[in-house]
This record gives sequence, structure tokens and C-alpha cells, in this order.
Amino acid sequence: MADHSTKDIICRYLQDAIAAENSFESQLRGFANEGDDPSVRQLFEQHAEETRIQHQRLTARLEALGESASTMKSMMAHMFNFAPKAASLGHDEAERQTQNLMMAYAVENSEVAMYESLATSAEAVGDTATAQLAREIQAQEEATAKKVWQFIAPSARRSLEKLTAEMSR
Repeated sequence: MADHSTKDIICRYLQDAIAAENSFESQLRGFANEGDDPSVRQLFEQHAEETRIQHQRLTARLEALGESASTMKSMMAHMFNFAPKAASLGHDEAERQTQNLMMAYAVENSEVAMYESLATSAEAVGDTATAQLAREIQAQEEATAKKVWQFIAPSARRSLEKLTAEMSR
């Protein structure tokens, strides 16, 4: 097993979070341009901006620890950014916003878990600044997941109504 300092471990977690937030910001901006519900589009746009700020805060913390973001991790995160979109292939355009909401909900919850891991690790090694940052961002992700959740059922109903109306023509 490789010898790792606690700082190296925390920095790797921070680099992972930075790559994830950078990738998800791009995805959110794309989601904000799709669908017909202005409230959902606004939710995606607002969270994209929040994600941009989270990315900046994480980057500043990593730099305060004397490290920089991993270009390779960011590139890989952007490449894998398209994997969730592949799951929506075969769905009608009327379902796009519902599919985006489902992906966003899943990502938000995975981010909650990611920040739990970062915060717990940082707390365990006494890095209170990183732990506090992770807990603050985690709370934002939990709040956004709840907001996204509220839109899924109404969006699914609208999608179904559109699709059945098209089929009855």
C-alpha cells in the first residue's frame, strides 16, 4: 500500500469534489436550456451558479493547502458527464425535462455522499476548515435535492399527458 499523508488524502478528496462540481455545472447549464417548465429551467440555472461558487470555494481551499486542481480528474469527469445523458436516449423530447430532473436528483444525492466522506475524513484528521466547507456545501446539495424532488412527479405527469395527447392525434 502506498504511503499517504493525511494532507494528500484530503487533497485528493478535494480534487474529486472540484472535478465533480465543474462537470455538473456544465450539465446543469445544459439542463437549463431544455424543457418547457420555466420554474425547472430556473432551478437548474440557479443551481449551476451555486455549483460554480462551490467549485471556486473548493479550489480556494485546495490552494490554501498548497495544491492545485487535477486537470486529468476534470477531464475524466467531463467525459463521464455524458454517461447519464445516454440513459435518456430513446426517450421522447417531451420526457427530456423529467429525465434531467431524475439525473439531477441522483447527482445531488451522490454529492451529499461525496461531501459526507470529505467532511468525515477532514474531521478525523483535524482539518476543521475543510470539514466546515464540506458540511456547508453538503447542506446546499441536500436542499437542492429536495427542490429537485418536488418537480419530478409534476414533470412526469406533464410528460405523460403530452405523449398520450400526441398518440391520440
